[in-house]
Amino acid sequence: MITLDGVRWQEVFKGADKTIITNNINEDGTIEEIEEKYWSDDEKLRREKLLPFFWKTIEEQGQLYGNKERGSVMRLTNPYFFSYPGYNELLVGFSDDSINSNEKTFNPNTNVLEYMNQQTGFKGQVAAFASWDVFDWIINKDRNDFIINSGAYPYEDSVLTQKQKWMNSFVSHMPYEGYGLGVRWDALTHEYAFDYLKYRKPRLLYIAYDETDEYAHQLKYDLYLKMIHRSDEYIGRIWKWLQSNDMYRNKTTLIITTDHGRGEAEKDGWGSHGQTVPGAQFVWTAILGPDTPQMGEVTYTDTIATNQIAATIAHLFGYDYKSNRETGEVIQLMVAKK
Repeated sequence: MITLDGVRWQEVFKGADKTIITNNINEDGTIEEIEEKYWSDDEKLRREKLLPFFWKTIEEQGQLYGNKERGSVMRLTNPYFFSYPGYNELLVGFSDDSINSNEKTFNPNTNVLEYMNQQTGFKGQVAAFASWDVFDWIINKDRNDFIINSGAYPYEDSVLTQKQKWMNSFVSHMPYEGYGLGVRWDALTHEYAFDYLKYRKPRLLYIAYDETDEYAHQLKYDLYLKMIHRSDEYIGRIWKWLQSNDMYRNKTTLIITTDHGRGEAEKDGWGSHGQTVPGAQFVWTAILGPDTPQMGEVTYTDTIATNQIAATIAHLFGYDYKSNRETGEVIQLMVAKK
């Protein structure tokens, strides 16, 4: 599972927004440069320019949900529409009113990562890598012994690759100017996670990228688009490697989603989210794998919710997910056998 923090459904399904491009250009960029990279009058081509892996591979082989304009709605069930409550809902399978801030408090709820880590054959086969250091609390590093690496913390393990040792030597000294406190560059998260995937070969891996949200809050639309495009590239590399490896090829499901939506383009609402921001409750997801029918962009279907993802992940492994409260149901369209 991979999450792209705070990426709007609008960019996923419609590509770059011309109004926002015009009004939100970073001082280092120009409208012409951004339009050349990401703009087209053709909506399908426009979204493909921004997210080529999504629209050349997932659309052809998997499923995408969340285009409100085509009758596909995915929404949060928590009422807060920001990160910790969103990730709690995603990972544990329900909304918890006590999770109502981004403070570093250990999550009391059982999440799907720890549930799977407790199953036969999964112990030590689960890992999470995140750019935002609050994931140590969201996933609850105090309670769990599987790999959880986030923020400026070096990666700790009994065996380290040369690349991991090299990144550990400087990760805690990287400048975080312009970022949210405790957020490292997604490039480091990607390399840590990709190295772990290649050399440890886990059965369940979670990667949480963050830079999209940071640049959206700063209203730097060009950099927000750049990080969406780069994240798509990261995901494409991971999928290509998975399909080249005998252990994973045609046996692996990739789920990509987000923790919350954002506002509309008008009055810089696109950079905001939270209870007072209309539209921030609407999200999206994409799935690709051997147990998921090839439906492409799913349209005119029942509303789905973020609280259903955890049960869907467990179901793909053959388990009936249980947490400490009732969770969302499996998304049946995602898991029906061909």
